[in-house]
Amino acid sequence: MLVAGKELDFDKLGINNVKEVYRNLSVDELIKETVENGEGVIGPRGATIVDTGKYTGRSPKDKYIVDESTSTENIWWGDVNQKLDESIFDELYNKIINYYNTDDSKTYLFDGFAGFDPNHSLNVRILAKRAWQAHFVNNMFIRPEVEELEGFKPDFTIINASSVFNKDFKKHGMNSETFIVFHMEKRIAIIGGTEYGGEMKKGIFSVLHYMLPLKGILSMHCSANVDEDGKNAAIFFGLSGTGKTTLSTDPKRPLIGDDEHGWSDDGIFNFEGGCYAKTINLDPKEEPDIYNAIRHGALLENVVFDKDTGVVDYSDSSKTENTRVSYPLNYIDNSIYGKGEPAIADHPNTIIFLTCDAYGILPPVAKLTPEQAMYHFISGYTAKVAGTERGIKKPTATFSPCFGGPFLTLHPLRYAELLREKMNNHSVPAFIVNTGWVGATAQSGAKRISLPVTRSIIHTILDGSINNTTFVKDPYFGFLVPNTLGEIDSNLLIPSKIWKDQIIFRNTANDLVSKFQDNFIKYDLGDSTIRDAGPKLVL
Repeated sequence: MLVAGKELDFDKLGINNVKEVYRNLSVDELIKETVENGEGVIGPRGATIVDTGKYTGRSPKDKYIVDESTSTENIWWGDVNQKLDESIFDELYNKIINYYNTDDSKTYLFDGFAGFDPNHSLNVRILAKRAWQAHFVNNMFIRPEVEELEGFKPDFTIINASSVFNKDFKKHGMNSETFIVFHMEKRIAIIGGTEYGGEMKKGIFSVLHYMLPLKGILSMHCSANVDEDGKNAAIFFGLSGTGKTTLSTDPKRPLIGDDEHGWSDDGIFNFEGGCYAKTINLDPKEEPDIYNAIRHGALLENVVFDKDTGVVDYSDSSKTENTRVSYPLNYIDNSIYGKGEPAIADHPNTIIFLTCDAYGILPPVAKLTPEQAMYHFISGYTAKVAGTERGIKKPTATFSPCFGGPFLTLHPLRYAELLREKMNNHSVPAFIVNTGWVGATAQSGAKRISLPVTRSIIHTILDGSINNTTFVKDPYFGFLVPNTLGEIDSNLLIPSKIWKDQIIFRNTANDLVSKFQDNFIKYDLGDSTIRDAGPKLVL
């Protein structure tokens, strides 16, 4: 829809000379614009293929938050949230506004929502100069009905000017010509020097991570599903490689969402109207939901394809390992939204922390106290194994607070306190599930815990049968480990029983405990109940 800037109060932004503004175009119109602009081509089953330019992933070192009076006391300042003086923001903002006022190309506008719960959703407005970027946010955020656009007022605006670079970045004390800057008081973010669409998606996530916890709502980097009756909700936390997407995508349990959720006094709700899935080495047999979602309306990024046939080689990482596809949430048939319902649910019955322990120390499953849940939530542990990244030669512990450190805007403890509060108020148990190795390190050549075994464990948690067994206290981590669990080998449940050399086991376990303790020091604000819930050395 072609609209005038005055109809949308662009004057408030300083944009007063923009010529063509296309608001909330249909998917077909966005695809047509993308092709006609030379931004992309049509690929498999009508999906659109684009390249994102120099950046094929987020640029975290170029993300800043303006240091201003309304937010400075709340922000968790540091490497994740770098301070930027307001005068520098003003200079960059004026540069972007001047670009919009003088550039003759079309402006694409998306107005929509972040958050399916209408009581806590955010009205988002995104301006872009690339049709495919408008297509991306149309896929990823919640698309409004026509009547909802009447009188629409944004709560937060992103102005994307990916063609604008900051040539004065050294003078400004910034890291490069690229910038992603948030002004919380003005509720505006500006993007320059990068075309990567994920900056807009995760930018709004960072904003929700700021706004919602201040209202007592826990914002979470997690997936969530329910049973076939829409009850017994479960949330799954986990870093890349732990199986979060795979285990939450269950043919018997409709998906609420695969990445970003909130937990309010009314229950949980998905922030997004779409999914943004990795496609590297995509196998239609292993991940049929993602594969089948790649069709007309989906947007593939940075994949290698045959220019004559349009066939994509998902195994080719020559452009990037971070090849991705975005598509509307209802493209997943077994999702709540795919069944015509809003992506919300009651309070969760279960919390599951997924980890891939390459040291072979953590048990396949353990039950946590609320304080232990806080500790492991703040820790956000998994382990990288040899071959997953360049230079990784042996198991390497990785910690990301709240399982989403790059997107937090408040101190991790704020989110952990909300987690404990909601766990206690709604009597929600938490479990840690190890999808990695038990009884030996990954380096030893031992096999990883099989997916069927892990799925069996998840099902015993969700149906409550895990509570019918007896538990033993783990001497290192203090959590409760089941002695038996259905038909699973009982020796597998307690790692020390299957380590051949008990001295090596003890040394490896203590080494992992030390890594946890060293990491936690960075986030310890003096709450001894959380610190004491962490692992202890066994001498």
